[in-house]
Amino acid sequence: MYFQIVKNAIIIIGAILLLVSLFQLQQLMRHLPEGSLKKKWYILSILIVIFIIGYVVFLVVEWNAFNDPSCLIVPFIFFFGAVFVLLTSSLAMQTARDLLRISRLERENVTDPLTHIYNRRHFDRRLADEINRAHRYGSPLVLFMVDVDHFKKINDKYGHDVGDKVLKKISSLLQKNVRNTDVIARYGGEEIAIIAPETKIEVASILGERLREAIETEILVRANNKHDDIRATVSIGIAELGKDIHQNDQFVKCADTALYKAKESGRNRVIHC
Repeated sequence: MYFQIVKNAIIIIGAILLLVSLFQLQQLMRHLPEGSLKKKWYILSILIVIFIIGYVVFLVVEWNAFNDPSCLIVPFIFFFGAVFVLLTSSLAMQTARDLLRISRLERENVTDPLTHIYNRRHFDRRLADEINRAHRYGSPLVLFMVDVDHFKKINDKYGHDVGDKVLKKISSLLQKNVRNTDVIARYGGEEIAIIAPETKIEVASILGERLREAIETEILVRANNKHDDIRATVSIGIAELGKDIHQNDQFVKCADTALYKAKESGRNRVIHC
């Protein structure tokens, strides 16, 4: 009788441990993006369910069986198998949490907190890489500098909260209208930079006009009881990488020169150098 109680208790504990493992895996899968990795964890969770069913079936069938120590061998194998699964799922859960935390920290490290596009630090690194790559392979590269026209007036008239909303909306519009391979970053203040690899100046000019029009025709902040719909325009300067440009500041200066020309020419326009 004693061995029956021990045997059954071990199987029950093993099944409980598997249930805990299954719960942990469900939590883990909720944090994972759709894809092959999530499918593999889903398959593992199905296997754990099958194991639990096997434990229950064994428990029901063998509930009153055996009265000697040898009857504990299989239950102990089941028990330590459940412990192994629990440890594996716990480690997987902790690893996933650590990876998600690291990914979040890395994202915060390269992302502007207001606009959620890349920050100046990431822009500087990527621009240096793209300049080197373009020279190495002889591929075209252009740089856009986008500046919000009369942004100070918007801040002064409506307040910085509205100014922030304008910047966020413009950043979002720019992001929607560039390619996935382009790098868009907040360069500073209301100035936004876009690195466009494998792009010739003729194509860049067309893209610049599309970006300008997308912002000009959009209501950036909807009207409320304090103000009407708020719109704004942008001036865009475009620079093409030349053979004599090897440093970030040289490239940025060229794009800035084109940007200043756009502003001096009346704003809300695209000029390339």
